[in-house]
Amino acid sequence: VVVVLAAAYVPLGDYMARVYASPGDDDPRDDPDTVGGTVLRTRTRPRTDSRVESLIYRVCRIDPRAEQTWIGYSMSVLGFSAASVLFLYVLQRVQGVLPLNGGLSGVSPSVAFNTAISFVANTNWQSYVPETTMSNLTQPVGLAVQNFVSAAVGLAVAAAVIRGFVRVRVGGELGNFWVDLIRGTLRILLPLSFVIALILLTQGVIQSFSTGFAATGLDGSSVTNALAPVASQEAIKELGTNGGGILAANSAHPFENPTPLSNVVEILAILLIPVALTRTFGTMVGDRRQGLT
Repeated sequence: VVVVLAAAYVPLGDYMARVYASPGDDDPRDDPDTVGGTVLRTRTRPRTDSRVESLIYRVCRIDPRAEQTWIGYSMSVLGFSAASVLFLYVLQRVQGVLPLNGGLSGVSPSVAFNTAISFVANTNWQSYVPETTMSNLTQPVGLAVQNFVSAAVGLAVAAAVIRGFVRVRVGGELGNFWVDLIRGTLRILLPLSFVIALILLTQGVIQSFSTGFAATGLDGSSVTNALAPVASQEAIKELGTNGGGILAANSAHPFENPTPLSNVVEILAILLIPVALTRTFGTMVGDRRQGLT
């Protein structure tokens, strides 16, 4: 685990610094600004937008070149979070009339409200048994989506805080929340989650939209084993440090974590971004020794 984290520290950390670069910034490979041999700052040149990102910007009427003050950035975070809570709450309440419900009714108001807030806030408190409460539509469309965007919001806020250090004498703009949210999701969380999910699939983590299968227990009784699209959600659950598994026992369940290798991969997924983010900090502020510290 330590060896893999050490190997990923520099490339992933510098990659995330480039992801969160803002207009007018320099490339970290350029010579940093210095005075008397002391590094003042090393800025990062923004990467060009992909076609998918450009399409999202056009549809959502986002100007990726515009930046926000801390007030605008904070209001965007709160507004997006409020909309996310509302969407996730409604989805849980009406899941009984939606496809893939597996015979499950809508989630009770109190549980739906608590779950919506906790998943949006990245705390992912589960006061319910997922197999008997959340449908195979609510899990990926609601909870898994929040596993992505709540982690992306955390990364975006971290990037804004770092810019606050760098730009303390330059101006009051901290970047664009919507750009940070989209880039963090599409460029960091989705690619890494895809790779991790594929590895977990090779180890036997299940990925199914079937609701379950019947089996005979050792005592001769009939039991039903729950099935769900686990691998895809397990990857981002760990990578985004979300918690809140698709099965009640979480990563102690053999359907979520069946082998020693899957266990190591999931531990790595939890630590990968937090460790590399210290390198991102050092790169963005122009003093990589701070990242090492």
